[in-house]
Amino acid sequence: MAHSNEHLLTAIDVGSAKTCALVAEITEAGLRYRSHGVADSLGSRKGVIMDLERAVASVQKAVEQAEDGISAPIERAIVGVGGSHVRGVNSVGGISLGQRPREITRDEIRSAVEKAKAISLPADREFLHLLPQEFILDHQPGIRDPLGMMGSKLEVKVHVVTAANSATQNVVTVLNRAGVHVNDTVFEPLACADAVLRPEERELGVCLLDIGAGSTDVVGFRDGAVAYTAVLPVGGDHFTSDISVGLRTPLAEAEKLKRSFGCAVVTRIPEGHEVEVPSVGDRPSRMIAQRVLGEILEPRARELFEMLRDGLRHGGLLESCGAGVVLTGGGARLSGILEIAESVLRKQVRLGWPSPLAKMPALLAEPEFTTVIGMIFYGHRARLARGGQDDKWGVGKLKALFGKGQPVQGIRL
Repeated sequence: MAHSNEHLLTAIDVGSAKTCALVAEITEAGLRYRSHGVADSLGSRKGVIMDLERAVASVQKAVEQAEDGISAPIERAIVGVGGSHVRGVNSVGGISLGQRPREITRDEIRSAVEKAKAISLPADREFLHLLPQEFILDHQPGIRDPLGMMGSKLEVKVHVVTAANSATQNVVTVLNRAGVHVNDTVFEPLACADAVLRPEERELGVCLLDIGAGSTDVVGFRDGAVAYTAVLPVGGDHFTSDISVGLRTPLAEAEKLKRSFGCAVVTRIPEGHEVEVPSVGDRPSRMIAQRVLGEILEPRARELFEMLRDGLRHGGLLESCGAGVVLTGGGARLSGILEIAESVLRKQVRLGWPSPLAKMPALLAEPEFTTVIGMIFYGHRARLARGGQDDKWGVGKLKALFGKGQPVQGIRL
């Protein structure tokens, strides 16, 4: 092999609909696509492993395809974590440095962050990310990096992301059984943000939705920092299920109808248009008005964004989204969904397309692959943050990785 494995990054996305492995090479010019593999997800649902052996088989299939493209085994990877078990909360911590001001060092910064991390967690939960938002030095807020500054009291506001121990460990176990060591785990919408959000959007305030098959993962930014994370229990499969039940058609046919003729805005569908709906069993197919399909999809789309609106309002972020909302993931491809989002949220909404890697095939430059592409960017930023040392992935679980567009640039805790 012409390239050392040390210069390769692998990301694996174990989703509800598909499992994808993506390999990129780190070059002097940046990241370059090397290979990928995709397989149907057979053992996971809504971000949680439901059947270990089937999930292992899906990962093995995707990894083997990716290995064929690089003619070498994939031994290590970063993996995404999502699903309703993930929780996010804001916290504040701080330390006193004494009565007389003194210079802030890395140790003081680390101590302040650890104080903010000191929240009570149930025994079945673990820290996934600890994301500093801003530092407050002697009651002066808005400080991105206090290193070298003088003060007597240092505080920090952080966003803490936690996950269920069992759910995270099951994902790791699946990869281990497939022969892959997990270098790091990342909450999936954080990775998506690396692939689709612009620095100015983070600064103005923006909410990113990754609409997957089983659920919708959410991350909100304010003043460049993560201020809100959530998982909404509605995804593309729910739209498909509604069609299947409403039209009494098999799930596979309902998915085809959604992709080919689905529209979340009933009034956008011309009157008189009809579509053929396969029936269950030996019954003959039927012709129905296409608007009936829209009447099934629109309420579910409104429900999704009403849940988001209520969550953002409760989290104090709704009015802070100056740059609006960005939708990505396969579910964001549904026709009319941007219009529904704008009408419910009263915000500007755009579809997020992933930034492509050099030499990457056009078929991957789609919202469906935003998560796995974002994990490559995230993993690269992590490697730069730790100076390329592979044995320090996730050290201390302080995964702020303050790169482009992130808060507190340059801090390495």
